[in-house]
Amino acid sequence: MLLQATGITKSYGIQNVLDGISLQVNEKERVGLVGVNGAGKSTFLQILAGEMSYDSGQIHKSKETTIGYLAQNSGLQSDKTIHEEMMAVFAPLIEAEAELREMEVSIADPKLAEDPKRYEELLERYARRSDWFKDHGGYEMNTRIRSVLHGMGFGEFPPDTPISTLSGGQKTRLALARILLQAPDLLMLDEPTNHLDIETLTWLEDYLRSYAGGILVVSHDRYFLDRLVTTIVEIERHQSRRYTGNYSRYVDLKAAEYEARMKQYEKQQDEISRMEDFVQKNIVRASTTKRAQSRRKALEKIDRIDRPMGDLKKASFSFEPDFMSGKEVLQVRNVAVAFNDGPPLFKDASFELRRGETAALIGPNGIGKSTLLQCMTGTREPSTGTVNWGTKVKVAYYDQEQTRLNPKNTVMEELWSEYPMIEEARIRTILGNFLFSGEDVLKKISALSGGEKARVALSKLMLRGANMLILDEPTNHLDLVSREVLESALIDFEGTLLFISHDRYFLNKMAERVLELHPEGIDQYLGNYDDYIEKKRELEEIAKDAAELAAKNVNKDAAVPEKNTVSSFEADKQAKREERNRKRRIAELEEGIASLEESIAFIENEMTKPEVYQDYLALQGHEEDLKNKKTQLTDLFNEWEILADE
Repeated sequence: MLLQATGITKSYGIQNVLDGISLQVNEKERVGLVGVNGAGKSTFLQILAGEMSYDSGQIHKSKETTIGYLAQNSGLQSDKTIHEEMMAVFAPLIEAEAELREMEVSIADPKLAEDPKRYEELLERYARRSDWFKDHGGYEMNTRIRSVLHGMGFGEFPPDTPISTLSGGQKTRLALARILLQAPDLLMLDEPTNHLDIETLTWLEDYLRSYAGGILVVSHDRYFLDRLVTTIVEIERHQSRRYTGNYSRYVDLKAAEYEARMKQYEKQQDEISRMEDFVQKNIVRASTTKRAQSRRKALEKIDRIDRPMGDLKKASFSFEPDFMSGKEVLQVRNVAVAFNDGPPLFKDASFELRRGETAALIGPNGIGKSTLLQCMTGTREPSTGTVNWGTKVKVAYYDQEQTRLNPKNTVMEELWSEYPMIEEARIRTILGNFLFSGEDVLKKISALSGGEKARVALSKLMLRGANMLILDEPTNHLDLVSREVLESALIDFEGTLLFISHDRYFLNKMAERVLELHPEGIDQYLGNYDDYIEKKRELEEIAKDAAELAAKNVNKDAAVPEKNTVSSFEADKQAKREERNRKRRIAELEEGIASLEESIAFIENEMTKPEVYQDYLALQGHEEDLKNKKTQLTDLFNEWEILADE
């Protein structure tokens, strides 16, 4: 066990933030901490890191356990260069290396050899220090620094770049890089995926999955949580609950748990109602009064189950166009953008959108995705190229930086100033749908959290009545529940949608076409994010196969007929494609087998509970479900064995 917190409470005045939160992180365990914005996740991490006091409870960790904590958006503040700051992590190793160099000089001194005892002692000390240096990674320092900096997007940065010249997002990424190099026994990360593009996110996931220590992470990135964590701890209504599995498994378990508890509650309520009816009808009849009194006593002794509390209140909204656009919505032709007569960020960017299409614009940070959107919305002129809108297109734009919100306005004033014809009662109703109630509507925009600002911006977007939505990182700052509400609203939207996002779960759910922006233009891929990744992988493998074949052909006899070379290439390509499909199917089967085994274990555990095995109907339902799951498992195993033996 690396860390254990029991019964942690924290209040601000009369307001409870945490009320009896418990959590345990074991060695090499990956724990995801989830909950709506304002649930107290960041507060809890600060308490665990010793950066905030708590009112009651206990926190245990061994003296040897080292903890690394990265707060949300905590950029690295330093006067050093990137290389100096990263090397500072290895100060003890650098000191040991200097000692070794000094000892080597002494060992080489002929005078010391004249004193065999001192010489032997020095050799022993050198051997011990050298072993310590090797065991603690002294020879891998520079390799690790280069690897982590490259993975976190600093591979092209000169090592002598002053940290003070970096942007806020870059400083945050560098702070994450430094804590990864420190390699503590327990990593505690608060929203580490902020400011990361998809390539960096993928690298970070792979790095953390092979991390030697334990991990406790707060994240609203469902794809990230699904790939990384093995345990979910949810903070809801100031209390915590632990679930085994990744985020998707937690969602299923929570829903099943609520359904089971609701059935128990309803069953008990039916029983109580029958007993109360019997007592009411028979208490005054002489022949049955004793039985009625017995039932009344039994009623008094019943340990009543509280009605299970459902989901917390969610935001509720939809995007309804005022009118339909023409079929041709947008045409972008050969657009390029450059700053101050410098080289272009990108050039020859071209694509089209038709009514009802949903497209995702992706690319690494700094490539110019937001800049391209600005060219479309008219807030920036392209250096070259054209942007043409179709007929009857009404555009609404969501800015990830929320620069279109006036910090001096209250929440109500922000909506009213843009839609002055709407009466106050309706404005309040709309804001209530976005979880702003009572005095919340009088808060200044400047005092709102990132998630609250996002909800204000979305409320303005909804009132626009647009048939073309352009969204720049719409899920940033939104908690998991709000992201799901936004997805539902956009799925039901009958207009055209173009969005930028690094949220791969959102990309998978929403995108019908992926537009990848790079310096030379835009590559287009049909399907969602997973389809895009698969197609990219296929293209890379085809290019690799072609390169290998070309290399082989260089060494072949020139007399070999070209037709045979082509047919050989096609056969080789087909064989490799079939092998890739076989391996992909095996991976899918293994995931399905693991999921079914978890489900079977869960059902079998449920069947051991008294409230289930004493209820014939409930037990019968579980047995039927278990039988079906085992049949599915057998089928998957049979297919897996056939493919694995090929």
